[in-house]
Amino acid sequence: MLIIRVAGGLGNQMQQYAMYRKLKSLGKDVKLDLSWFNEENQKGLLAPRKCELKFFEGIDFEECSDKERALFTNRGFVTKVLNKVVPSTKKIFEETKMYHPEIYSFKDKYLEGYFLCNKYYDDILPFLANEIVFPKHSDPDMQKRNEELMEKMDGWHTASIHLRRGDYVTQPENEALYGGIATDAYYDAAIRYVLDKDNQTHFYIFSNDPEYAREHYSDTSRYTIVTGNNGDNSLLDMELMSHCRYNICANSTFSFWGARLNKRSDKEMIRTFKMRNNQEVNAREMTDYWKDWILIDEKGNRIF
Repeated sequence: MLIIRVAGGLGNQMQQYAMYRKLKSLGKDVKLDLSWFNEENQKGLLAPRKCELKFFEGIDFEECSDKERALFTNRGFVTKVLNKVVPSTKKIFEETKMYHPEIYSFKDKYLEGYFLCNKYYDDILPFLANEIVFPKHSDPDMQKRNEELMEKMDGWHTASIHLRRGDYVTQPENEALYGGIATDAYYDAAIRYVLDKDNQTHFYIFSNDPEYAREHYSDTSRYTIVTGNNGDNSLLDMELMSHCRYNICANSTFSFWGARLNKRSDKEMIRTFKMRNNQEVNAREMTDYWKDWILIDEKGNRIF
């Protein structure tokens, strides 16, 4: 049996679910461990999370039992020593790099990681885009507004822009890890790329700092700041993103999934070259791991 620990925000949860689906497609016996979201485990976290996977319709998975989890995670002194001396006996796998193809050959492992790399499951993304069904907004008026926006976004001349700020600029640890990547130069280059393709494009901006977005993108004839999907309804911004022809992502898994779930045959997906400041990246690997994505670095240079 394989067990995948689900942890983190919605985008990370969706990646762990995508890995679950990928392994299931290979005939693996695999389950999800949702214990990270237990109330006791969430105490003291800077950003407590809910298991938002459960908000979607259509998502189906099997959850492991406490006993099944314990078979992998409860290790005594002898087991720890054996794992250190003979690494192949270790039952817990921890992700340490962007892509681990050896995962596909695992039989009995407990998997810990975020599995961000698109190459893991790019072949089943069309299946996931059809399987994952977004819920309705809790406010019927807002649901109607969202439906009207999606109808507009389904037109040719539309692009989404995700500006993630919040904890990326207010928390020193996160700023050090994620800051200086989705820069003004990055967004300027991405917008320029889109306008060179279609100068009639209208941009829909999604941000956890709408005031900042209004200050920097004040031309209402070109930009619309989308608000109103908050709290448990915030995942509906992802649904809106998925209706635009172009998706300009922050270094954020949330907007990556807005692009991944985009069903348009003419879509173009744009992302930052780096995800984190503590991660080595090179053009050869990234263009392989993120096939068909447009990569732009923090200086506004397109990566080929």
